[in-house]
Amino acid sequence: MEDTRKRLLKTEERITYLTQLKDGNEWGNLAGLQGKFEKLRDGFYDYSKEKLVPEVRSLEDAISFLEERCEENLTSMERVRIVRSPLRFSLKDILENVYEEYTELGGEEEANIDPSMVVAKANIVRQVKNKSVIQQVMVIGHEKGHGEEYRNGGCSKPWGNEKAMRYMLVAQTEGIPIHFYICTPGSYPVEDYPGAAQQIARNLYVMTKLRVPMISITSEGGSGGAEAVGLADLRLMFSHGYYSVISPEGAAAIEGKIREGEKMPKDLIETCAERLRITAADNLRSGTIDRIIDEPLLGAKRDDFNFFKSLKFEVIRATDEVILKTKSLKAFRAYEVKIKKAEEANSEDPHIDISWDLNSDEIKRLLAQRSRKYRSMATNAFTGKPSIRTAFCQKVVNRAARIFYSIRYDVLRPQQKYAQKVIQDVSGESSVLIKRVTAPFSAAYDFISRKPNGRAARQSIDRGMSMGGEPDFGDFYESPLANEDRTITCPNALKQNCKDLWVPDLYGEFCGVCESCGHHFPLEYEWYLKNLFDPDSIREFNADIASTNPLDYAGLDKRIEEAVAKTRRKSAIITFDAKVRGVDIVVAMLYSNFRNGTVGAAEGEKFARACEVAQLKRRPLLAYVHTTGGIRIQEGTLGVIQMPKCTMAVREYVDSGGLYMVVYDNNSYAGPVASFLGCAHYQFAIRSSRIGFAGPRVIRETTGQDIPPDYHSARSALKHGHIQGIWDRRDFRRNLYKSLMTMGGRKLYYR
Repeated sequence: MEDTRKRLLKTEERITYLTQLKDGNEWGNLAGLQGKFEKLRDGFYDYSKEKLVPEVRSLEDAISFLEERCEENLTSMERVRIVRSPLRFSLKDILENVYEEYTELGGEEEANIDPSMVVAKANIVRQVKNKSVIQQVMVIGHEKGHGEEYRNGGCSKPWGNEKAMRYMLVAQTEGIPIHFYICTPGSYPVEDYPGAAQQIARNLYVMTKLRVPMISITSEGGSGGAEAVGLADLRLMFSHGYYSVISPEGAAAIEGKIREGEKMPKDLIETCAERLRITAADNLRSGTIDRIIDEPLLGAKRDDFNFFKSLKFEVIRATDEVILKTKSLKAFRAYEVKIKKAEEANSEDPHIDISWDLNSDEIKRLLAQRSRKYRSMATNAFTGKPSIRTAFCQKVVNRAARIFYSIRYDVLRPQQKYAQKVIQDVSGESSVLIKRVTAPFSAAYDFISRKPNGRAARQSIDRGMSMGGEPDFGDFYESPLANEDRTITCPNALKQNCKDLWVPDLYGEFCGVCESCGHHFPLEYEWYLKNLFDPDSIREFNADIASTNPLDYAGLDKRIEEAVAKTRRKSAIITFDAKVRGVDIVVAMLYSNFRNGTVGAAEGEKFARACEVAQLKRRPLLAYVHTTGGIRIQEGTLGVIQMPKCTMAVREYVDSGGLYMVVYDNNSYAGPVASFLGCAHYQFAIRSSRIGFAGPRVIRETTGQDIPPDYHSARSALKHGHIQGIWDRRDFRRNLYKSLMTMGGRKLYYR
């Protein structure tokens, strides 16, 4: 009878699980099965064993039928509920059942620096011909179970992501692979140092060039929180997991313009979950993951030990694949054949004994393969690609340019510098001799003429130039906002006693800056194009690359058409060559007029190409952020993947000796700040701009706390160490030139 009672209690768990997935018991015969269970439970001891066992078996069969029907027609939102279920396996379960031994690092349980991010040094054992082969790995991932009250739902705080990065570097030092397990609805949105966005950006920057194999497995992948430990050489995903740019509830709030505190329509949430293409099958088709790991019916749970056995095989196989690709394609293909034969023969130990140590040449190939992998992602999610003939011609031109710039700056420039040094030394010695001979005559002439010498005159001219010899802003372009004949009140009028400002003066002579308190009013991006760079120096490139609707998201086509008609541009980023006081630079400008400066596949591609142009021509790269609203949610994970893709491009540019600077203006939030913008070594902000990871509403809903009005201000970002300085708009050009002259390595053409 005890065994029958356990079976009966198991049916309750299964019914409850189905009720959670269907968000109620109205589906199928769940209500009837619930009633039948309660009748058997309450009258358990009133039944004889002969009568009770068939009743329990009948209930189990009915539940199994419903489970199969549910599995056949699982919706995207039901998959979200599967990974959110308390019955779902967690990282601790994986450590206990997939790895033989492990030691948790960075603290344990509630004494951990961030219990939602778990790091462990572990051993994984494979059986090869009755021999146990032990491999060491670093396991890093999110934990949302086993102490839910302090795990924070798997939302890692900035210091948790910092801990993950620290042990990534330990794994690199020890030369062992890293296994990432992603199970988070998103990162915890706080700006306290090291900052939610900035730390994710640092993690991505480090992962681009980690010299060890990395495998990521996604169960619940929530946007930037997932990417903090998601850049890997092979990206796997559980069949019942989800990977998304935003939660379905968050997308519904944006799409439905739901106000804070209002009830979220259930149908809208379901619709957004489908539109976002968040399932494993969707992501495999999009190319944002490499393979799917199958789970049992309605998702794996904590006690599915056969699943953990298959997971162990998949993790070892994935690591082997990455290792073998660094050795040779032939070796990788031979390994695949052996694995396939072992699977067909139902071998208990299908693994091959492969060393996971890499030599220096294999590490180079590993990094090159990783770079190509992310550079090629989402390349089918935009239009404007050249024809085959044009692409071939461009390839030839690029190779010729590479040879030209290499000869010019790597061969001729060092010789030129050496020759200049010799001439300078020789002329310096001769000038000393000539000066000694002519000094008495020069002194007599100066005394008679009473004129300053040439050096003093030149110094006077130089001082005049440094104090404003160049025309100030406003001499070339005046904002159309200055055409309105009215006054405007400064937001700081009550605190600073600012006078009302006459609009023609404010947006004309004052450059949008309050003359009393220095508050910066927003200006259109054209103002910067006309005033920041030398006249007629802007040469735009890749203008034909256009944003599209790769997921066929309802209504997005019309919105893109409206944005194109409004801006006469095809994406939210402008990439161009320009000059600042004669210094050539490459610029990538995100601007507000096109879909609020959001980043999708087209924007990511244009940014990556700008990095390549700057690297080719040895020029500084400026990312000026007029405004960015984050990743374009309507492109789903094709937008999210731009975070590691663009960070990879930035890292390769910086490693080549380039100077990468970011300047924020107006509002800059979310994914771009948490990746290719936030990873810059030199970040500045225009005064009165706002910089952050998430908006006030998201922070309140996640943390349950209100934030101060200046939480995202440039001054707050500077105080937290997220940026390196605050610039006045009127000094933008001067400060930019000064930075170009004082920052960057020796490989820049003008050094």
